[in-house]
Amino acid sequence: MFVSVPATSANLGPGFDTLGLAVDLRNEIIIKPSKFLSISTHGEGADNPKIKKNSLFLSVFNENYKRLSGREEYFRFEFHNRIPISRGLGSSSAVIVAALAGAYTAANVKYNKREILNQALRYEHHPDNITPAVMGGFNVACVEGDRVYSKKRRMPEYLRAVVVVPNRTISTARSRTVLPKMYRKEETVYSLSRSSYMTALFMTESWDQLRIASKDKLHQARRMKMIPELFDVQKLALKHGALMSTLSGSGSTFFNLAYDKDADKMAQVLQSRFPQFRVFTLTLDNAGVTTRS
Repeated sequence: MFVSVPATSANLGPGFDTLGLAVDLRNEIIIKPSKFLSISTHGEGADNPKIKKNSLFLSVFNENYKRLSGREEYFRFEFHNRIPISRGLGSSSAVIVAALAGAYTAANVKYNKREILNQALRYEHHPDNITPAVMGGFNVACVEGDRVYSKKRRMPEYLRAVVVVPNRTISTARSRTVLPKMYRKEETVYSLSRSSYMTALFMTESWDQLRIASKDKLHQARRMKMIPELFDVQKLALKHGALMSTLSGSGSTFFNLAYDKDADKMAQVLQSRFPQFRVFTLTLDNAGVTTRS
């Protein structure tokens, strides 16, 4: 059995906990029946004892495999991780989504993606990462009760993501501590208006105004102060052709959207200016989670 889940970039500036899209940087898991539990980890986190245990994956997988099959069985899990960990590219959501899809596949139970998404909400209460991880593409999502309501737009092939991954992490829990408990009405309206406008731009493939729509006054600047170089990353990316340049999730990665003709040059400039960071040029993913038996 094989499971593949894409990385995701959430918030996209003003779309705090509501907007996200998938990029073609994938974690892959091979699952085989076994007489005992066996885990091997390759790529990102392979040298981290905590990551190597894959406790979150195993917890979600085992709980749902038992729920679906009524059995407790052993498997061999081979993890091939490409999504940087704790860098704002949805690594935790990818683990949750992969575990759920893997459990359904191992139990030989057919599923639809909406079912996987609503199950994922039990483990991750914000829909901005789990929705594109499941669905692929650009997604706007909200939660009502125990369900995620979302709309997807496929992303065109002529766009690229240029992601800048710093050599330092910003944990989601820590980054939320720098956010105020109350916001001024003007800040809220500013970001709400741009989130709404950004959604319209993505849905109509109108990219020329994304630089305006991606501005935010709720969280970005406050979080970016934790790694001040990110202000220079954003400025340089916008100078060299980025349609938008936003903190990815809670950081520390920065997400830049660009036309394919501009992406490689922008990546070269960013890598030259920030040699201590990793820079990836990626296509955008429209498939979301995929499995095969």
